[in-house]
Amino acid sequence: MTTLPPIYVLGLSARGAADLSPRQHTLIRQADVLVGGRRHLTYFPDAPGDKLPIRGDLDALLDRMAALHAEGKRLVVLASGDPLFYGIGKRLAANFPAEALRFEPAPTAVQLAFAALKESWDDAVLLSAHTGDIERLIPRILSAPKAAILTNRSTNTPDAIARALLDAGMAGETRVAVCENLGGEDERIVRVSLVEAARATFAPLNVMVIWSQGPRTKPTTMGLPDEAFATHNQLITKREIRILTLVELALSSGEVFWDIGAGSGSVGIEAARAYPDVQVFAVEKRAQLIPIIQENLRRFPCPNYHLQHGVAPAALADWPDPDAVFIGGSGGNMQRILESVKARLRPGGRLVINLATLESVPPLLEALPGARLTHIQISRGVPLQDKTRLQPLNPVLMIVWRKEES
Repeated sequence: MTTLPPIYVLGLSARGAADLSPRQHTLIRQADVLVGGRRHLTYFPDAPGDKLPIRGDLDALLDRMAALHAEGKRLVVLASGDPLFYGIGKRLAANFPAEALRFEPAPTAVQLAFAALKESWDDAVLLSAHTGDIERLIPRILSAPKAAILTNRSTNTPDAIARALLDAGMAGETRVAVCENLGGEDERIVRVSLVEAARATFAPLNVMVIWSQGPRTKPTTMGLPDEAFATHNQLITKREIRILTLVELALSSGEVFWDIGAGSGSVGIEAARAYPDVQVFAVEKRAQLIPIIQENLRRFPCPNYHLQHGVAPAALADWPDPDAVFIGGSGGNMQRILESVKARLRPGGRLVINLATLESVPPLLEALPGARLTHIQISRGVPLQDKTRLQPLNPVLMIVWRKEES
């Protein structure tokens, strides 16, 4: 059996070829195929192997690499810093067996940034804004005493991130450092306030470091009192039911949660506050309730809560696939909503439906094999002269269903 040559994944600093060892230069000269970003490949114009640039379609690139590796070609991949820190290393590790890969990292841009700042980074939250919406990172930046962010050169630039943080309520005088072209001859450290960062432009290659000046917030617990929310005709998922609903939804860090039929917004807002790095997408079709939800968002700001006025399931089309779904109201579209939720709920995802009438239960249990039905009856103590009596709330029928793991 022929042993295939390993794929070497070499980390580069801003100095490019200058910091590589003689052995690494030999690996590059002997490579049949040199893989890397356009900037990385320019560091080695005289390398005799074929050049395979990393462009947009990473899946196609990985397939091509797998085919070349199977042919016995010697591959060397060039990456910035540590390829396993928000780099191509993660995808390579997922697509090739461990024994096929040899990682040789350089210092990360974050390491270089804190070295230039002459400050420790063991207490920093490390984030990447290379892809995706910056809104998903805002809660983590707001709650971190120190955050380092790998920015990108198009949408999530330092000025855009600064504006998003100002919109989310971070103080304008918050300290910021933008560390440009780290390790290069044109390295520059720019120290500004958050307001100044929002108005400035910076070199495309940079790391943004933010020191939050706000007080450290205590962990948010679930169970806001009902009267804390604005409501329409006092229609709200009551506090006790809200807590049980969120327990059944079993949200975890980084997940996506759909709140269908948001009503006053209480369930989604509780979820967004308790899990600041969960993205909450809420839809409500009744126009008169949108200002109610907006008022509750003013009372309880949640940068990770995304409200949409529309009708499900059509309104769900552009949302990311969910890990958990709560249906508090269907507007008569329950069957169509269920079809959409079941198709898009991720494996292992949780669905919770709260109902008020018995007639609604049988078709749902038929549509959701293995679902669990719970009858919830809550009573609250109220004064009666010099005594206390129990006043029941409207009963709730809760259906909980989990999608099978694939």
